[in-house]
Amino acid sequence: MTHHHMMLRGTLRGARRPARWGPVLAAALAASALAGTPAASAAGSSAPVSASVGAEAGAGAAAAAPGACAATRAAVGAALDTLVGGDGVPGAAAEFTDPRCGRRTAARGVADLATGRPMRAEDRLRIGSVTKTFTATLVVQLAAEGRIGLDDTVERHLPGLVRGNGHDGGRITVRQLLQHTSGLPDYTEALVGLPVDAWRFRHFEPRELVAIGLTLPRPEKAWSYSTTNSVIAGLLVEKVTGRPFEAELQRRIIGPLGLRDTYWPGDELRIRGPHSRSYYVDHAAPEGAPRIDGTEWNASFGGAGGALVSTPADVDRFFRALLGGRLLPARWLDEMKRTVPADPDRLWPGARYGLGLIASPLECGGWWWGHGGTMPGGHRTLAAVGPGGRSLALALTEVPRTEQAEQDFRAVATAAFCAPVGGGSDATEETS
Repeated sequence: MTHHHMMLRGTLRGARRPARWGPVLAAALAASALAGTPAASAAGSSAPVSASVGAEAGAGAAAAAPGACAATRAAVGAALDTLVGGDGVPGAAAEFTDPRCGRRTAARGVADLATGRPMRAEDRLRIGSVTKTFTATLVVQLAAEGRIGLDDTVERHLPGLVRGNGHDGGRITVRQLLQHTSGLPDYTEALVGLPVDAWRFRHFEPRELVAIGLTLPRPEKAWSYSTTNSVIAGLLVEKVTGRPFEAELQRRIIGPLGLRDTYWPGDELRIRGPHSRSYYVDHAAPEGAPRIDGTEWNASFGGAGGALVSTPADVDRFFRALLGGRLLPARWLDEMKRTVPADPDRLWPGARYGLGLIASPLECGGWWWGHGGTMPGGHRTLAAVGPGGRSLALALTEVPRTEQAEQDFRAVATAAFCAPVGGGSDATEETS
């Protein structure tokens, strides 16, 4: 099995711990998972979360211990140094925010190996499964407006879409789609055996992707991450609103939040504007084979589950707005944060999943909420909001190749959320 085939298994899944397939299948999300978890219930439960997130960094800033902001900055910078200098990731960048310290960015390595252009946190990239949280937010907005019910069946709104091979849309609810408890297979599994060039540049229709998924056997576990769920959620948005999914995304989220670097790429192979390149190594090639540039890709294969292009700054703004209550009434944000235990083999011990949101315990106490994504060409991202309103958006130009690199990737979240609480504004940018 080639590196591309293995990468596809992990693509768009948000996160996965390194398992028998090795580090290439590792998750797009990162955090330590040593703390206990909240009790589960049949309807899901809410994992604890810290104080609400401010709409903008610096709002209501309160002074704390001098130098703590610099300590967080240094910790995040050191974590990026390890990824690039120690693990060999070509480029890494982060935007991290503390209401008491402001917004800061850090970058290490290069965005383009051919030119040596430095990595920047402002560079665009493909954000993979972070798209799933955007999609879930659209659906829950429609539920808040009374236009769809979270406990409506898929069959009610999309009759005949999910039928056959033991699958029945009349027994799957909207909530189960967003929570990955639908029992639907992940269509990306069916693409694993194909040569990458057979699907990298081609267009996929959403219904085609769903049909591919339905040919697969039902997952054995109650919680099973599946991009098929999010693609169906995108079709629900179109059916209920009568508008293209990307138009609703622009009207309801991208436009109102001023996410100027976030867009739906359609069939465009290239990323518009300043962006980082992305890289992978074909593990079937001889040892020492050069990296392959995987930046050009038709992201229609991810659809509403993984197609968006964005930047760390835009992703950070989105998650702060969502978890700060700017996109949903409190009752409906609570619905998104009603969690069930996630499969530790797909995420990690202690992780829980809500409606398009992952809750992960921190080794220093508390939880972060967010999502992450991996694209098969190499882009990797994580977005999370942690205790005290701190937030992090992380971008890599290559998926970490080893277990140690995976641990170092997770360490960036620990650095952002477990460093001393900020005090005194030192908002700055650091690039090296």
